[in-house]
Amino acid sequence: MKAISVFNNKGGVGKTTLTFHLAHALAEMGHKTLIIDCDPQCNLTIFGMDEERLHQIWGAEDPFIEDFQSAKSKLPEAEFNRLTSSTRSVHFLLKPTEDGVAEVTNLPPPYQLATNLALIPGRLTMHLFEDKISGRWSDVYQGDPLAVRTVTRIRALAEAYSAQFGYEYVIMDTSPSLGALNKVIISTTDGFLIPCMPDMFSLYGIRNIGNALSVWKRQFGTIFQLLSDEKRKSFPANYVRLLGFTVYNAKRYTGVTKWDLAIAHYNYAMKLAPAINDFIRPEIRDHIPANIMSVPVGGNAVMHTHNTFPAMAQRYHLPMWLVPSRAELEKADINTVRGNTAGYEATKAKYHLFAQDLLKRISYLD
Repeated sequence: MKAISVFNNKGGVGKTTLTFHLAHALAEMGHKTLIIDCDPQCNLTIFGMDEERLHQIWGAEDPFIEDFQSAKSKLPEAEFNRLTSSTRSVHFLLKPTEDGVAEVTNLPPPYQLATNLALIPGRLTMHLFEDKISGRWSDVYQGDPLAVRTVTRIRALAEAYSAQFGYEYVIMDTSPSLGALNKVIISTTDGFLIPCMPDMFSLYGIRNIGNALSVWKRQFGTIFQLLSDEKRKSFPANYVRLLGFTVYNAKRYTGVTKWDLAIAHYNYAMKLAPAINDFIRPEIRDHIPANIMSVPVGGNAVMHTHNTFPAMAQRYHLPMWLVPSRAELEKADINTVRGNTAGYEATKAKYHLFAQDLLKRISYLD
């Protein structure tokens, strides 16, 4: 199993759309994939599933988010087993660790999005788990079992689900924050990807990411030196490494610049690789040859704007290329979608190309 995080310190870069379609592409290529929505905004969850189904999941969990042990004690064992035999949110899965009580022994099945693809939904209350990470962080240096369990639990869930359900790739969606939650998510995945808009904000976002990674790597390095070999096993063998960047949602302008970008977008896009080189430490990026790292993942396969296609994809909880073939389109959408069938379906080859390049980069992690 390889755990991959998708992150940028700047919001609005298309991270959710990219993650959703990348996961579908991997699944269609035969790779069993799990998405864990760790972003408290839950955009990826809303993209992937019906809100009424999500409301049912959250409603059943509410008492457990308030007090896990108390809520469990009030349910007969058979009823609790029924609860955990259906999809539960990531915060429900993390709540026993947050409260310092025993973990749930059976893993609730993730929500099936497609063949080879499933989702562990997010939850707006994830900030509560982040508070526990912050409060227990200093105790990790002392090897406190609950503190170690807290900072490694998300990684442990990825490994447990992969062992039970056979996932090859676990993709973790994140918020734009550089706070404690993302520190442990990103630092305990195997690789991470930076989606970027071709603008000034993404350049500063890369600088912020590089500075944060330098601090986080030193902190985890100190922790690894202090912990016993047994407790060290809770962490991945290597600190996270960069898989690359992609330019996303850029304006197409054919025949004028490399990658068919408008000049203003092209000028910023060409500064992204040098920014990575300047601000992200060599040991986090030098496992991939420099000539590969300097090029966006997938080249220009997915970098141009999809216009209104992602909005339709979200409305129908499908990747863009499957929207036209949906049997029950809303009446108001039929002409718009069917009239652009070729454009929708053309996105499939682009995301498959993007996924193939990412898989090649993942192979450098071994």
